[in-house]
Amino acid sequence: MTSVTSDRTTRKSACVTGGDGYIASALVKMLLEKGYAVKTTVRKSDDLEKVPHLKDLQALGPLDVFRADLEDEGSFDDAVAGCDYAFLVAAPVNPNTENPEKEVIELAVNGTLNVMRSCVRAGTVKRVVLTSSAAAVSDRPLLEGDGHVLDEESWSDVDFLRENHTIGWAYAVSKVLVEKAACAFAQEKGISLVTVCPVVVVGAAPATRVNTSVLDVLSLLSGDDERIRILELIQRASGSIAMVHVDDLCRAKIFVAEAEDEAASGRYICCSLNTTGVELARFLAAKYPQYNVKIDRFSGLPEKPRVRISSAKLVGEGFEFRYKTLDEIYDNVVDYGRALGILKY
Repeated sequence: MTSVTSDRTTRKSACVTGGDGYIASALVKMLLEKGYAVKTTVRKSDDLEKVPHLKDLQALGPLDVFRADLEDEGSFDDAVAGCDYAFLVAAPVNPNTENPEKEVIELAVNGTLNVMRSCVRAGTVKRVVLTSSAAAVSDRPLLEGDGHVLDEESWSDVDFLRENHTIGWAYAVSKVLVEKAACAFAQEKGISLVTVCPVVVVGAAPATRVNTSVLDVLSLLSGDDERIRILELIQRASGSIAMVHVDDLCRAKIFVAEAEDEAASGRYICCSLNTTGVELARFLAAKYPQYNVKIDRFSGLPEKPRVRISSAKLVGEGFEFRYKTLDEIYDNVVDYGRALGILKY
């Protein structure tokens, strides 16, 4: 464990799993900026020289870094001990595995329950905030016609995914089964659990290595055909390309964590914008002409979203998105892409 010394007695405290990842690093930063004492976990090593963004974040406030692995029972005990909130962000993402049932789905379910058992043993955790995904909401046989709206009552079709092996099918199945297993465990143990389902996440974060949606949303600028293909497949499979800025996602997680008593419960979709490949290509071509975006790349797809993913529940409980347009959402991710070497200029 790598730590800094600080008086924690007057601070709210939180554990964030997966602090070496993209979303978790942004959440750690925001919690520290809000005055929290934070503990975070990394999978491979708690040597801060190997996770420099976490070392840099220690300048913002008390941040302790622990090594923990989803496969190791009890390895999250020290990280969760004494915390008011636990944000479960770490999850297996291994699209190239030869055994997705074991190495993605089973690991995700067992790993989540591993962390939740640590929360029970801690005895201090007021609420667990589980990070799921819109992949647990919208991956299903394509709906006919236009004007569909998906909300928290919508679930991806596990049987359909397992039968058809669509792109990312194991990840989507894992998110559905993790949500349901975590909910059952929380009810059994009397834990306050809230689930947040983000759509495609955009924006800069402290993490200096990413293999996430950032590569997808910058693909039209980077010219990465494989990642452009992923955007196309997202629209074909779900009827739109739904986006949220990483800062809004982190604010939403803290919002539902801090809600009084049972004011927050169940699932919350986190989505500020539904767009399409056509709209996205036109926007990026106009805003960043130096990248020569091919605006006809998605010419065979509908120009407007056929299916919209709705955050009406989250907004109805008082949350307000700050990044609502493509211009706002893309404001700092291009600079981030340049800093990471995803964009060459």
